[in-house]
Amino acid sequence: MFRKVTTAFNSRCALSRSFSVCELSKEHQQVQQLCRQFSERELKPAASAIDRNGTFPEQHIAKLAELGLMRVTVAPLYGGSGLDMLSLSLVVEELSRGCGSTGSIVSIHNCLYANLLHRLGTDDQRARFFNKYESKTIGAFALSEAGAGSDVAAMTTRATRDADGSWILNGTKAWVTSGIESVAAIVFATVDPALKYKGITAFLVDFDSGALAGVHRGRPEDKLGIRGTSTCDLMLENVRVPEANVLGTVGGGMRIAMEQLDRARIGIASQAIGIGQAALETAVEYAKQRTAFGGTLIDLPAVRTRIAVMGTRLEMARLLVRKAAGEIDRGLRATKACSMAKWIAGETATYAAHGCQQILGGMGYVKSLPAERYYRDARITEIYGGVTDVQKAIVADQIIKELE
Repeated sequence: MFRKVTTAFNSRCALSRSFSVCELSKEHQQVQQLCRQFSERELKPAASAIDRNGTFPEQHIAKLAELGLMRVTVAPLYGGSGLDMLSLSLVVEELSRGCGSTGSIVSIHNCLYANLLHRLGTDDQRARFFNKYESKTIGAFALSEAGAGSDVAAMTTRATRDADGSWILNGTKAWVTSGIESVAAIVFATVDPALKYKGITAFLVDFDSGALAGVHRGRPEDKLGIRGTSTCDLMLENVRVPEANVLGTVGGGMRIAMEQLDRARIGIASQAIGIGQAALETAVEYAKQRTAFGGTLIDLPAVRTRIAVMGTRLEMARLLVRKAAGEIDRGLRATKACSMAKWIAGETATYAAHGCQQILGGMGYVKSLPAERYYRDARITEIYGGVTDVQKAIVADQIIKELE
C-alpha cells in the first residue's frame, strides 16, 4: 500500500506543494492514515511494555522499514520512499501518538541520519551507506559532547589527518540516540580546536568497516522517558576514516549540523504533537466514563475548559509544524519556523500531558494507565534538539534580523 502512495505522491508532488498549511493533499492523508492504523494496531498495545522494560522495539522497526518509513525522504534508488518533510512529520506524529519511544527512534534516524546522508552525501557515499545495510538498520548522529551541547563550537573530539590522507578520530560523543543499535554514524569532530566552529567537520563512520574496533559504546542511560530508545556515549579511539567519508567539506560541519537540526526540530515537534494528542484523547475518553458529582467528568465546566485549551494549543502547534515542513519542502532556510514549532510543540506536549493527569486525578499518577508515561515522554521534547530557551534565542535572533 505504501509503495502505491509513494508513486502517487511523486507524480503529484508539484501539485501538493500548492496546498495551504491548513489542509493536506490526498497523498499526505494516505500517509497519515497508514501510520495511524499502524499506531493503533501495533504500537499502542505494546507501548506500556516497551516503556516499562526499556526494550528497543526491534520488531516494530522492522515492520516500519517494510512500509518504507525508515527512509522516508530517501530516493527509491537507495531503498527509500522519496517523500517530503511534511510526510515525515505526519509519520512521526502518528507513530508517537501510539508510542513515544518508537516515534523518537523513527524521527531521529530519519531526520538526522537518513535525510542528511541523502541530502548531502555523494553518490558513492549514498551507495555505500544505504545499499550496504537493510532499511531496518539504524544510523546515529553524534554531535553533542559532555561539555559541548548547545555550545557546539566547544567540542573536543579531534580529527587528525594521517600520512596516507585518511582521518583519525579521537574523543567521546555524548547523548547519542540509538547508539547501541546503530550500524553507522555521522560523527562531528574538529580538525583544529583553535578554529572553533570553522574547524568542525562531519564524517561518515561505518562501524562494520574496521572502525568498530576503535568504537566503544557506553552503557545506556537510564532515562525518565522514551525508555525504549537507547542513549549512550560513543568513545572513539584511533578510529580511521577514509577521506572519501568526509560529508560535505572539511570545516563545513557546523553549517551542516545547524541546517540538519532545523529538520530534526520538525521531527521532535511532530513527536511532541503525537504525544500531546494521545494525552488529549486519553483525557476525553476517561472523562466520558468517570462519574462524579451526579454526572460524568466531561460535563464539568472546568474539565471542558481544560480540554478546550489542550486541543487548541495542539492545533496551533500542528499548524506551526506544517508551516515549517512546508518551508523546508520549498527549499527555504526555515530556521525561525522550525525553532518556533519545536518550542511551542514541546511546551504543548508537556501541557497536554499535565492536563491529562489532572483530569484523570489519581489514575493519572499510576502506571496502569498511560497518562504518567505521556508526561515522562513529553518532557524530552523540550530538551533534546536544543532546549526551549535556545529555541527562543534563535527565534529572537531571526526576528531581529528580519526587522533590520
